[in-house]
Amino acid sequence: MYNSLDYAGLGPIYCDEGGDAFWQDRRMPCQKMGIAIAKALLTRLPPRGRSLYVGAGVPEIPVLLMERLELHRKVCPYNLRQGEVDILIQAGGTNGIPFSFGSAESATGTFDHLWIVSVLNDPEEFPNLSVLFSYGRADPLAFDPSAFEHERETGIRLFANCMAKLTKPGLLTTSVEEMPWVEHWCQLHNISYQVDDRTYPTALVGDPVCFIRIG
Repeated sequence: MYNSLDYAGLGPIYCDEGGDAFWQDRRMPCQKMGIAIAKALLTRLPPRGRSLYVGAGVPEIPVLLMERLELHRKVCPYNLRQGEVDILIQAGGTNGIPFSFGSAESATGTFDHLWIVSVLNDPEEFPNLSVLFSYGRADPLAFDPSAFEHERETGIRLFANCMAKLTKPGLLTTSVEEMPWVEHWCQLHNISYQVDDRTYPTALVGDPVCFIRIG
């Protein structure tokens, strides 16, 4: 599937400039690190369940394929970038991963696994939220508190609506930087959680990924 991807088309989706050089540098690490996370997840998920992926794209390919081919699970990956969805569907062919364009909030049914990695700290979708909440580097003269508040409420709603679809007990895969969202939601709903000790770096930005048992 990686060999079939349109990297020329992916370049401007992932980078404002220099997309060709970016994928030449990250293509193999993307596969290698994705496979490492897939192997870790393989031992933590039961067969024949359902997984909801929020903001899934090229880096998630190995994990999604592992779930379908190794565990015979149903995967529901959502992506807000139509161009990337089109490229992923084309690369997968008729039996490829069923990527959907839109918000994961629209997914129906329940899931025993939720994947939400580097979404709520994404500087593209949440520019004001990410610089303050995740990275702590906001410019006090340029920072827009009203935009931050709007993004914060959007993030809370997105996370809550997706967590509501997760069966309890269930497994959450997320980045360490998104842990405050998890803690806030679990405390609000009086639900227990247990974080695995080991983390795994993501392929593109290096955010450490962790697995959390919910309920």
